[in-house]
Amino acid sequence: MERIGFVGTGLMGHGMAANILGAGYPLAVVAHRNRAPVEDLRSRGASEVPDLAALARASDIVHICAPGSPQVETVVDVLADHMVEGGVIVDCSTSNPVSTEALAAKLSARGLHMADAPLGGTPVQAEAGELAAMVGATEDVFARIEPVIATWAKSIVRIGGPGAGHKMKLLNNFLAMGYGALYAEALALAEKSGVGTAMFDSVIRGSRMDCGFYQTFMGYAVDGNRQAHKFTLTNALKDMTYLAAMADGAGVANPVQCAIKNSFAMAVNTGGDGPEDYVPHLVDFVARANGIARD
Repeated sequence: MERIGFVGTGLMGHGMAANILGAGYPLAVVAHRNRAPVEDLRSRGASEVPDLAALARASDIVHICAPGSPQVETVVDVLADHMVEGGVIVDCSTSNPVSTEALAAKLSARGLHMADAPLGGTPVQAEAGELAAMVGATEDVFARIEPVIATWAKSIVRIGGPGAGHKMKLLNNFLAMGYGALYAEALALAEKSGVGTAMFDSVIRGSRMDCGFYQTFMGYAVDGNRQAHKFTLTNALKDMTYLAAMADGAGVANPVQCAIKNSFAMAVNTGGDGPEDYVPHLVDFVARANGIARD
């Protein structure tokens, strides 16, 4: 079987790695200061290596779950120096497609392969092996990595060549973050106009305007559950910044996306930059900007 390496066993990566192990693949993880997920994976049979160079030498296929392109580029630079020819690096982060395409060309010149498989879903779905994967890879590389991805994803779609998966993920997040920005402004207006959050929710919930994203967003806005949707405001802003670059590269006017990006920029730049400041908390920042005190 292919030997799998994993970089980034955090909220999403831990569940993914556990499912790879559960399917019988040999798995190596790199040492990390966050010991809990590493120790859990070791207890399931994973091997721990001291650094990225050792991980590269121990792996045929390496998964990366990182915050964004700068971190991915740093990891790939090290892996590329130590992987055996024919190795595959799979970036499961939400990254800048321009960077992904450049990395793919760089790796190809060294006899290595780049694929992108950004995720759709939650940490709960990662643990259950029920994520969605939007894959950018050549056909032959996709055929090789698909069985591994199938251990942690229920839905797998090859979008196109390297970088195409990241383009699709940014489009997906454009819609999701757009919902968040709309909901936050609608709730501010509901409060200031006298309709109120509870009444607004009673009308929208169960209507044609309802959806899964609405329900997790309102899990905080209505019920006060800070853990209802664990995707940070900083990641939302990062993704919308990448999407703006993607639109610029394609020569597409994107005024709506610019407004969405600015909503999240306002939140991040006025205090919403912590590791537990999540997308539904945008409602607080929009309310505060409009002089509304939320309980």
